[in-house]
Amino acid sequence: MERKKSKMNVRKLVDKIPEFCLSHWLLRVPLAIVFLQQGLDKWPINVEDSPVELTLLVWTFVVLGELGAGVGLLVGGLIHHQKYFKEIGDLITRFSGITIASILTGVIWTSQPESFWDVILYDHFHVLLWVGGMYFALKGNRL
Repeated sequence: MERKKSKMNVRKLVDKIPEFCLSHWLLRVPLAIVFLQQGLDKWPINVEDSPVELTLLVWTFVVLGELGAGVGLLVGGLIHHQKYFKEIGDLITRFSGITIASILTGVIWTSQPESFWDVILYDHFHVLLWVGGMYFALKGNRL
């Protein structure tokens, strides 16, 4: 009986904690800022700025993808609050997320790590960005 009573007290306590429905912005804004910064640092597009040997076409897609993903995360989140455009905002967020994950996959891949564990243990920044991109690609605006 005592155990059931303590569970009910914990449940009451948890129910009193307010839900913060805008918490996705705590992940969305920093991720967008990082990608906008990376894209703007590469502007104007010059293939000689690439740290690895890429063609101009690929480098252009990287730069525009970084800028577009950053803007898309912000716009997709803002459109989410519009009554008639929720689905479009969700698609923009998901597309931005998959763009982020794709770019980060390329970054990790071209760094030629010795093993999967080298990436997980020593490349924290890129792994974190990749996970953030995958979160928005899979979850979208359905928060």
